[in-house]
Amino acid sequence: MKLPQDSLGFLLADVSRLMRREFQQRLESSSLTLAQARTLVYVSRHEGVHQVKLAELLEVQPITLARLIDQLANAGLVERRPDSVDRRAYQIFLTPAAASRLTTIGQVAAAIQADALRDLDEQKVALVFLALRKMRDNLGSR
Repeated sequence: MKLPQDSLGFLLADVSRLMRREFQQRLESSSLTLAQARTLVYVSRHEGVHQVKLAELLEVQPITLARLIDQLANAGLVERRPDSVDRRAYQIFLTPAAASRLTTIGQVAAAIQADALRDLDEQKVALVFLALRKMRDNLGSR
């Protein structure tokens, strides 16, 4: 049986890979890696998140995340705070210095999104987002 060349899974994986590659290339002038940028964005979305939960969200091993958090903390962009309920756990918070980095990340992401959606009218762009959200909800509800 021949599989279709443009199956949904392969198309999504290709687009995701190409967007990540483009993001990394555009961040070359920054001191942030793609992994560090992703971590900052997730911390901004889940301020005060436990380190273990953040590793799950990023789909990385806890030791990998610990190194990323160490790098970001050394750069003055995040801080670990002991959890007031569980003394063994740490929560991750952004520092004020992270704001400018998040702005840069947002600008790079917006430029890449504009490139990816170039030549699609507003209605088609809205349909792409609607379809992707629906697929996420369909698969996430299981």
